Amino acid sequence: MAEPSDGDERSEAELKIMGATYRALCEHGYANLTMQAIAEEYGKSTAAIHYYYDTKDDLLAAFLNFLLDKFIDRVHEVETTAPKERLDLLLDRLLTHREGSRDFMTAMLEMRAQAPYNEAVREQFQRNDEYTRYLLKTVIADGTDSGVFSAEDPEHAADALMLIVDGARTRYASLGDENALEEARRTAREYVESVLMAE
Repeated sequence: MAEPSDGDERSEAELKIMGATYRALCEHGYANLTMQAIAEEYGKSTAAIHYYYDTKDDLLAAFLNFLLDKFIDRVHEVETTAPKERLDLLLDRLLTHREGSRDFMTAMLEMRAQAPYNEAVREQFQRNDEYTRYLLKTVIADGTDSGVFSAEDPEHAADALMLIVDGARTRYASLGDENALEEARRTAREYVESVLMAE
């Protein structure tokens, strides 16, 4: 993801806090992230942040929601309705267009690891994952209906692609494997060509 930008329904202050959260996560990671670190990036006091978000968990849940909104915006920018091209572009956005620096992806992996213990964060990750799976399943189902794909179970196919995406992101963030995302994109392409495409 590029650094958060203007253009949604959030107030200017909230957008600046989202940008500050992004920068603080990149610099400090999730484990060392504090409201003070975010406030320093924001250029104001922690009280100015607490005006909008009661706790750090509230802020991080809002940040994850913000990321989903940005992802939805990028997906909706895809103008083609041709199933194969749309699936390719969606997979590009999930794998080729990196969500910011490796530091940011590592911080997101750290945050995801806390999801079992943090309900607000877990709910946002679930929402993000469910929406991505829904997009994949829908385009695969549409392509099957139109004869482009031959998926017997679009939901299973979407799950298989998500495993490729999640595995690559984890490997890239945790092991620093610079080739993980590109290799995963190639694997996803091979899966589409060999498994999903109609004869």
